[in-house]
Amino acid sequence: MRILFICPYPIGEAPSQRFRFEQYFVLLNQQQITYRVQSFLTTDNWRIFYERGKPIQKILALIAGYVKRILLLFSIHQFGFVFIHRESTPLGPPFFEWVLAKIFRKKIVYDFDDAIWLTDQPDASVFIKILKWRSKVSTICRLSYRVSAGNEYLSNYAARYAGTVIYNPSTLDVDHLHNPELHTPIKDANRVVIGWTGSHSTMKYLESIEDELIELEQKFPQLLLLVISNQRPKLRLKNLRFLPWSLETEIEGLMHADIGIMPMPDDDWAKGKCGFKALQYMALQIPAVVSAVGSNKFIVAHGDDGFLCYTPQDWVNFLSQLISDSDLRTQIGKKGREKILKQFSVESNQDNFLSLFGFPRSTRANAK
Repeated sequence: MRILFICPYPIGEAPSQRFRFEQYFVLLNQQQITYRVQSFLTTDNWRIFYERGKPIQKILALIAGYVKRILLLFSIHQFGFVFIHRESTPLGPPFFEWVLAKIFRKKIVYDFDDAIWLTDQPDASVFIKILKWRSKVSTICRLSYRVSAGNEYLSNYAARYAGTVIYNPSTLDVDHLHNPELHTPIKDANRVVIGWTGSHSTMKYLESIEDELIELEQKFPQLLLLVISNQRPKLRLKNLRFLPWSLETEIEGLMHADIGIMPMPDDDWAKGKCGFKALQYMALQIPAVVSAVGSNKFIVAHGDDGFLCYTPQDWVNFLSQLISDSDLRTQIGKKGREKILKQFSVESNQDNFLSLFGFPRSTRANAK
């Protein structure tokens, strides 16, 4: 068996790729399955897209990506399966997916972990909406041999168009990466640290509970908010620490946190999220307090291995409990890691991942 992985971003750069399929490469090697990865963007071009300006370089990067996809068609006969993460090209209709399925008769495994048929930018221009062609998601589902969806909401959407949809949660390497035993907790006895990690695009979710965090800061002088991001937050808090995000230091940064938070709005875009922040906190034995939205409601058992917030006051109430009680933080943290080990680790999901390519499975993963 040979598998071609088609993805938007270079290997090792994007969390969605690392925790959806890249960390299973070791498993494929163990199964003597050969594979090849082709990203749309090179590492250099990926970095250009995160910089301001440089329109000519960005256009050239897009052209280079399309040329790579065209040239790929000349060697596609070597592969039995084509695993496509999110989309093969960022703009326009799913031309390459159609060619792969209808002309070359390849078995497409289509994977996504966001509600990418929607957008979190409702004010986007008509031109941008046409350019992004978000309706391609349903078309790719129809063309696919199997769809790998990151949560129940995404699975239900895909099931309207695809024959076989497999719930394939985002998972963590709890042995070599998200393992608290490999990292020394950096705690301050005089502080209780609430941690949040995320990109500038999700900073608005953290800002949505700013008033509640201010109330907590006034109630608990020992409280500190730690923000790990690629952008400095603009929050009216007195006790705030910012750490620039990097792949190499994110986990070490999180080990400063006594509590992890994940606020989100209750909208369709958020329902497509796969609870990655919650998974990270829990795997590192950090008690998680999260919005009761989407996957969070399936990941966190309220009051047992974390807390679910339905209202603004819930954030104040549940965080107050954890800030005041170190034993409760320890108890919730341990149960959270147990949950990840059993249900959201790479090892627990191996059979499920292999089933995407027709391997028989013995796990409880379900196909729809």
